Amino acid sequence: MSPRPLRLHDTLTRTLREVTHGDDGIVRFYTCGPTIHDYPHVGNLRLFTWADIVRRTLKLFGHRVRFVMNITDVEDKIIERARGRGIDVADPARLPEYTRHFEEAFHADLASLRILAADVHPRATEFVPQMIAFVEKLIERGHAYVSEGSVYFSIASLPSYGRLSHLEAREINVGARVDADEYVKDDARDFVLWKASKEDEPRWESPWGPGRPGWHLECSVMAMECLGSETIDLHAGGEDLVFPHHENEIAQSEGATGKEFCRIWVHCAHLRVDGQKMSKSLGNFYTLRDLVEKGHDPATIRYFLASSNYRAPMNLTFEGIDAAKSAVERINECARALAAAQPVGVTDDALRAKLQQASTEFDDCLADDLNTSGALGALFGVIRDANAALASGGLSTQALAEARAVIDRADSVFAFLPRGGVGVARLVREFGGKPYEVVGVGDVPESVLQAVLDRQEARKSKDFARADALRHGLTRDGYVVEDVPGGARVRRA
Repeated sequence: MSPRPLRLHDTLTRTLREVTHGDDGIVRFYTCGPTIHDYPHVGNLRLFTWADIVRRTLKLFGHRVRFVMNITDVEDKIIERARGRGIDVADPARLPEYTRHFEEAFHADLASLRILAADVHPRATEFVPQMIAFVEKLIERGHAYVSEGSVYFSIASLPSYGRLSHLEAREINVGARVDADEYVKDDARDFVLWKASKEDEPRWESPWGPGRPGWHLECSVMAMECLGSETIDLHAGGEDLVFPHHENEIAQSEGATGKEFCRIWVHCAHLRVDGQKMSKSLGNFYTLRDLVEKGHDPATIRYFLASSNYRAPMNLTFEGIDAAKSAVERINECARALAAAQPVGVTDDALRAKLQQASTEFDDCLADDLNTSGALGALFGVIRDANAALASGGLSTQALAEARAVIDRADSVFAFLPRGGVGVARLVREFGGKPYEVVGVGDVPESVLQAVLDRQEARKSKDFARADALRHGLTRDGYVVEDVPGGARVRRA
């Protein structure tokens, strides 16, 4: 059976387009990941949650997906903050002394929100040789030039520049150039591909002298290398990345290969807090940790972030989070009631027709530009009808199975049902005189708990390669690790 189509709004054409794939049947999906200079805020997590919903929906519809989300571990802010910690950032090997803590926090947040780990989470610093080769190709093709040890992309060399962000010709400043990783919107200039390093900046040797890659270059190279194709199928990011980041990705990628870089571009709108832009100066800047400390469960936050249209700006309020909590509780209560119910000998053809219609409506809503609010509306119709039937006498064998199936289907996308049962195994080890307890939730073997402890030991001793290998092994074997105060919880994904 052919996979069901999923249509998403393409920023490039401003139309709904069907997600397609290459000849091998795999949808190649890339999402811009975090720049790990700090903890991800809840606005970042809206993008990552939404990308997870896209990925889960594609799989629900029968698509094979290869998903890559990068880790930007070298750029201006990282360098500035690491230097402020007294780290000699001129040696790139020392950057992890600053970045790995925030990278681990990022993975812990994803796990807490039940966001599936990417097939690959590439770090920019691991692909510098490929980036250098990519820049050489752009120079050879006449799209880049060297100046004082830096290399710039010439936007005048690509007449199609500006089509993603729909820039007017007057907004393109031909001949001017910019070295910063981020710059002012609607001021398009030649952008830096390779930065000549100053004495106190990270440096790698290159044909143009010691330097480091520019931010825009990193994503193009990692996307092509990790997805195994010069043309990918789906690229996601926040709406703030349309220009300059994604515009520049297109320019350098298509300049280097002469091929279309990405078939569909999709962008998630901003998250505001009580109607205002989130900022630390306003005191409304929240990370997931901040919200959990205020007593909000990550499952509630996930539901809240997933419940509205991704292309519409979202307003974070604590009243909205409380409403999400009530919704998740209602779903879980119905799921528990259906799981405990015994079938009864009734004729409930009308109920079964409603359940089947709701299941169809759920899929139709997701297929139409990921209409999550509509899909959840269909789910709550099932919950209302199932609760009424349970209260008035029960459901037949067929209706009970169909109601459970709808909730399970919805959970495969939204992930709001609890995983496993109570903790069945615990291991404790001391690190620096403090106990660190790992709790297995559900059916988790002791060997997995031991691997989590070993990973913590590697992190404490700054053996990042071993810590990464252990985390990848746990992910590969289907386990999710959630960091909690004084330890960790581990469960099956």
